[in-house]
Amino acid sequence: MPRAGLTADRLARAGAELADEVGFEHVTVSALARRFDVTVPSLYSHVRGSHDLLTRVALLALGELADRADEALAGRAGKDALAALGDVHRDYARAHPGRYDAARYRLDPEAAAASAGVRLAQQMRAVLRGYDLDDPDQTHAVRLLGSTFHGFVSLELAGAFDHSEPSTQTSWDRIIDSLDLLLRSWT
Repeated sequence: MPRAGLTADRLARAGAELADEVGFEHVTVSALARRFDVTVPSLYSHVRGSHDLLTRVALLALGELADRADEALAGRAGKDALAALGDVHRDYARAHPGRYDAARYRLDPEAAAASAGVRLAQQMRAVLRGYDLDDPDQTHAVRLLGSTFHGFVSLELAGAFDHSEPSTQTSWDRIIDSLDLLLRSWT
């Protein structure tokens, strides 16, 4: 019988909190069992195992990120939309580093197709419509933006920029300016 108060959603939220505290790689069914002071087998009535738990945390993180991007992108276009989308990813990663890692967890095709990851890709394509790119070029540009945002954020979170000037914000602003220029002159 399921323990009162425990649900799959509650475990996913607790897993997301744990990811932010100790890192997504340390989110396990046994770690959550310790957190709730229950036995591991008692959680299997809510989640099927570690992959199911990690998938649920990833889906939660993707949903949160997409919701934030929806809000930030409303009424924006061009460079303003590009900067807003980049800032959403950067701010989310800084506020929720474990969840940010979870958002990149490899989902099975069915879960990925039903996830907010689809909405995130649509948001990025919506930003790119302001740059008048054809569909094949949009795919390349989506990959460029995703790689740039993730690369910068990952290095920043790892402290790679802590010991040099100028500030990371100055670099971030220059990156957004450069991406805008590149997208406006895409050939």
